[in-house]
Amino acid sequence: MSTLEIRNLQVTVETENGTKEILRGVDLTVKSGETHAIMGPNGSGKSTLAYSIAGHPKYTVTGGTVTLDGEDVLAMSVDERARAGLFLAMQYPVEVPGVTVSNFLRTAKTAVDGEAPKLRTWVKDVKAAMGDLRMDPSFAERNVNEGFSGGEKKRHEILQMELLKPKVAVLDETDSGLDVDALRIVSEGVNRVKDSTDVGVLLITHYTRILRYIKPDFVHVFVDGRIVEEGGPELADRLESEGYDRYVGASA
Repeated sequence: MSTLEIRNLQVTVETENGTKEILRGVDLTVKSGETHAIMGPNGSGKSTLAYSIAGHPKYTVTGGTVTLDGEDVLAMSVDERARAGLFLAMQYPVEVPGVTVSNFLRTAKTAVDGEAPKLRTWVKDVKAAMGDLRMDPSFAERNVNEGFSGGEKKRHEILQMELLKPKVAVLDETDSGLDVDALRIVSEGVNRVKDSTDVGVLLITHYTRILRYIKPDFVHVFVDGRIVEEGGPELADRLESEGYDRYVGASA
């Protein structure tokens, strides 16, 4: 059992108009096998939470703690967080010119595990995972995300998740820009990882459509840098019908 524990997390970012407070005291616990959905309007701080956990240098943690199995995540470098078992699927995956997908994946796996995977087994695992995600085998020899469509980039993110087997996966709006077929395939990939590794999932989304495929155990409403309400899957259904207006109004 692994546990990601966030306590009173406060984060700022530098803007043209000075320092802006984004997260205003976030409390959240994600355990192995659990799926937590973070839902909220644009600009509420959902992606800031994801990138702060991962260690993006743009964001400054001014208070609170983040621990993974009791270890201080905030004291770790970005690569140390990945080796500890944290994984971030980005809303806008970046291109890495000159680095093929196959080299990228094997290098990442070696860094996370501390040793290179056996080549024959590795090639078999990569092919199987790509097949499950309906990815053409030729993508393995293409540069990372270069010329990929939005859906192809998101499939590649889940391919990484399947192969790296993290303890906790933070999925930042993985459903954005996906058509119905791609959404189903990506969601099935997340569910396969959950079933085979018992990973804890923190799923950030605006909409309930992905939650029809990836069933959350807990739903958290995020407004103005805070969690303002928590519940089960029924809370997502209510948000679908009512929206966020009543939370935004109360916050204002």
